[in-house]
Amino acid sequence: MFGGHGPHIPHVTGRRRGSTTSSRKSDEGEHSDPSGEDDTTVVDEGEKSMLLAIISQLKPGADLSRITLPTFILEPRSMLERITNFMQHPETLLPMTTIDDPVERFVSVVKFYLSGWHLKPPGVKKPLNPILGEQFACYWELPDKTKAYYISEQTSHHPPKSSYFYMAPYHHVRIDGTLKPRSRFLGNSAASMMEGVSLLTLLNKGKPGVGEKYILNQPNIYVRGILFGAMKYELGDHVYVKCPENNLVADIEFRVKGFFMGTYNAIQGAIKNEKTGEILYEITGKWNEEMYIKDEVTGRTELLFDATNAKPSLPLVRPIAEQTEKESQLLWEPTIKALLRKDQDAATDEKIKVEEKQRSDTRKREADGIEWVPQLFKPTTEYGLDYIINANIDGKDPETLEKQMLSITPILPGSHSHGKFAIPPHQNHPTTVTNFTEGEHEPHLLEPDTLKHTSRQAPST
Repeated sequence: MFGGHGPHIPHVTGRRRGSTTSSRKSDEGEHSDPSGEDDTTVVDEGEKSMLLAIISQLKPGADLSRITLPTFILEPRSMLERITNFMQHPETLLPMTTIDDPVERFVSVVKFYLSGWHLKPPGVKKPLNPILGEQFACYWELPDKTKAYYISEQTSHHPPKSSYFYMAPYHHVRIDGTLKPRSRFLGNSAASMMEGVSLLTLLNKGKPGVGEKYILNQPNIYVRGILFGAMKYELGDHVYVKCPENNLVADIEFRVKGFFMGTYNAIQGAIKNEKTGEILYEITGKWNEEMYIKDEVTGRTELLFDATNAKPSLPLVRPIAEQTEKESQLLWEPTIKALLRKDQDAATDEKIKVEEKQRSDTRKREADGIEWVPQLFKPTTEYGLDYIINANIDGKDPETLEKQMLSITPILPGSHSHGKFAIPPHQNHPTTVTNFTEGEHEPHLLEPDTLKHTSRQAPST
């Protein structure tokens, strides 16, 4: 405690990222070096010419969502998988529901929120754009031998919307969200405006059956030096964490470096009581290094999170052989293999095959007069969300919640869907906007022995 006036934030221990090992076999488990040097990409003359050829056709402010970018700037994984960076520090995520004091609990949520931004591949890389209906599911084996689960689906292609659902049933944590990136060309830089919100629910707090809810958004991503100089990755602009039930809000600015002054990767923010306006804590530091929290009453400063020593917990995925054609790692496997061996021509060819298949599927649906709808998510307007999981997740105990979660889609090794996902679909799903607390149906897609499979086998890409 801060002299009895606030939470004690424990120091995070662990090995430096250079010594971590991935529990997957996708070779994308490299994360950023806190020195900031690997936030920079220097392109050769051929690559620079390719970029200039594309950029010469654009005006400042142009929408980049329909522009085909060269494969040398692509990260070897889909955006649906990249979102899991948000959940890769369970040491910050899971303790939240054990804290009784609402202010201390809010600080722990802010700590969790800030813990994932340092996770990124070296240099300036953009994840693969998911195709319409693409899905990615994974799980984590937690230190207490329980599991956490993640399900995602590309619920819209133009504009892009990536919807996701996370649950740690035995730790009473649920996260719903839709990410809506919107890219713009800004001259010598490009921006990805990361629109959309995440709704974090602590199921054992707040009103019974509803939980205590936290609304979070994301910083925007900027890439500098496209036309001249080295390309540099930055996070920028104001973000918030809000808990309406407790009148608490964190306003945090991710600061981009000025032309002459400032530093890279700095953050500055405050936690305050929105009802009274009282500022409770100040937050400072760098999102890829150390971040600190200062109690405004006592003046005491403590370490909030140390990204330089934080070991990510990478998700586990069913083997490629068990995945369907719409699952990210199987769908993009040829493209990812080409990217990893730096064969840009093959990567481009394989990426085009995936995209052409998507266009063909769209033409087929249009010819049949069929409107595509998501398989795993349904529309909503509550809390600023666009979609929520299309299943009843209302169990009164962790065991039931886990069974409900695993009935949605295959997640664990050895689990299989009863039906093959077909394009175009010939059965309509609910398309009306629904209330967040309503459950349209509970799909039963899996073999009944799903819970028995706990293999750590991972796919090779």
